[in-house]
Amino acid sequence: MDASTVKALLEAQLAGCQIGVEGEGNRYDITVVGEVFAGKRPVQRQQLVYAALNEQIASGAIHAVNIRTFTPEQWQSRA
Repeated sequence: MDASTVKALLEAQLAGCQIGVEGEGNRYDITVVGEVFAGKRPVQRQQLVYAALNEQIASGAIHAVNIRTFTPEQWQSRA
């Protein structure tokens, strides 16, 4: 599995979000920015991302992920 495949899986589940994926093999750093995260606790945000990758995690195709999630406002305020 490569980063572009992981990104495609996330885009299918999290439409309207900006998604960045870095990594290779079975370890990835994932950044997702979207309104879908507004009002959600950090664990709820991660659950949304994990839901898109459950099959690949269960099969071992993805072993480790580092997930960072932001609303568009949070992303803008990082600068």
